[in-house]
Amino acid sequence: MLKPRHAWWRDRLLWAVLLLALLVVGLPHSEPLFASLFPQLERPVYRQEPFTQLLWQHLLLVGVSGAASVLVGTLAGVWVTRPGGKAFRPVVETLVSMGQTLPPVAVLALAVPALGFGELPALMALALYGLLPVVQATITGLEAVPAPVQQAANGMGFTPWQRLSQVEGPLALPVWLSGVRTSVIINIGTATIASTVGAKTLGSPIIVGLSGFNTAYVLQGAIVVGMLAVVVDMGFERLARRVEWAH
Repeated sequence: MLKPRHAWWRDRLLWAVLLLALLVVGLPHSEPLFASLFPQLERPVYRQEPFTQLLWQHLLLVGVSGAASVLVGTLAGVWVTRPGGKAFRPVVETLVSMGQTLPPVAVLALAVPALGFGELPALMALALYGLLPVVQATITGLEAVPAPVQQAANGMGFTPWQRLSQVEGPLALPVWLSGVRTSVIINIGTATIASTVGAKTLGSPIIVGLSGFNTAYVLQGAIVVGMLAVVVDMGFERLARRVEWAH
């Protein structure tokens, strides 16, 4: 018996995306609302850059840095679970832990003299900050594969690559995906500080608002960043459910 499809209007992710779009498009036209909330402010609505442009640049920054974190973190996690890399596991775990222990602001401060202002130092800081969840999830997922399953793969004559790609990888996928989800969500919020070094992100209204004592700007930027994080998290949640069903 076929399972009835849910009506589109019951799709929470769709409504979250629509609300995000409404915020991005509608905030520049919300001056009466913010003027009533903050009557002491001469300019209660952020207009230096369009929110649509800031959203795109924020997504691009998070996407590129997140892709770097996922690629490097996954490769590092796989490597330290192989016989040739197990001896380096403590070193790798220490290094990625240091990457998240150091505040991104400190990484930016160290990177700007060498790389200059703009997106490049922000990308480096975000990529380092997002490594730890990916590495930990990769190691945990691969180590959770039952020993009998690995023995069966060896008994079938699988090569190490075949065992990883056809047995261990698919079984570790749900745990790995949870680490990627955590890494990306963290970077969505952390990317706001990239505006302190000249990168255009949704943190621009927040930074300008803090420097100019304009609470309305801070609120507008925080609302959009928060809604973006909700949308992306719901997207990962849906993807995780599909991965679980596939298993």
